[in-house]
Amino acid sequence: MKLRLIASAVSTAVVALSASVVFAQATPANSAYLLSATGAANNNVVRSGRYGTNNASCNLCWRTSYWTPAMAIAECDPDLVKKAVAAVPAAPSAPVSPPAATAPVTPVAPSAAPAAPVAPPAPSVQKITLASKALFDFDKAILKADGQAVLDREIVSRIKEVQKLELVLVTGHTDRLGSQQYNQKLSERRAAAVASFLAGRGVAKDKIETLGMGKTQPVPGVVCDQKNRKALIACLQPHRRVEVEVKGEIVIRR
Repeated sequence: MKLRLIASAVSTAVVALSASVVFAQATPANSAYLLSATGAANNNVVRSGRYGTNNASCNLCWRTSYWTPAMAIAECDPDLVKKAVAAVPAAPSAPVSPPAATAPVTPVAPSAAPAAPVAPPAPSVQKITLASKALFDFDKAILKADGQAVLDREIVSRIKEVQKLELVLVTGHTDRLGSQQYNQKLSERRAAAVASFLAGRGVAKDKIETLGMGKTQPVPGVVCDQKNRKALIACLQPHRRVEVEVKGEIVIRR
């Protein structure tokens, strides 16, 4: 039996390729897509670029973890956006002559209408978020030995289970300390370091993408207002993270 598998470390999910769509706009207040911090107002949905050289799967919109088919937009998921279909009236049936027999005829109940086809469920998403503390020293972008072991255990071993690998997205995040410009560069360097490690472990470069979000996407619910800098840095740890998403198929045999 084939099952669709998306094992990921991000809060986003990949949507269908739409090569004919150039712009994709979503409302920030209720969007279920990953929005760009710097994109134009009429093109604010984050689309995929390539870490490697193969651009066959570019122009992908990225979904958040709470995305559902009901939240799809036409620019990213045209096949999921329902279109009204005009009802076609059925032709009237020809009159049926009564039977010649005088015996009463037992009426026959009409056959039940065929059940409407059920749409397949959306692929499930498994999140794997790797704390930067496990991968890097504070304010650094060089993978530690412990961090390499974490990537082997949490990411590489799962990629080996995927028969049809489509995409590996590596996203770096930082806390609020420092300027956005500095944090943007730091998040990009950390994502690139993880991507380089995965490529060295045999993951195809043309399947890997990197994305740096700087400090634009803090983890919800984490409140830090300590005056002591060391205590503040410790409190902000959840925001400093690298997320990896693996998209592909796995075959389960019973």
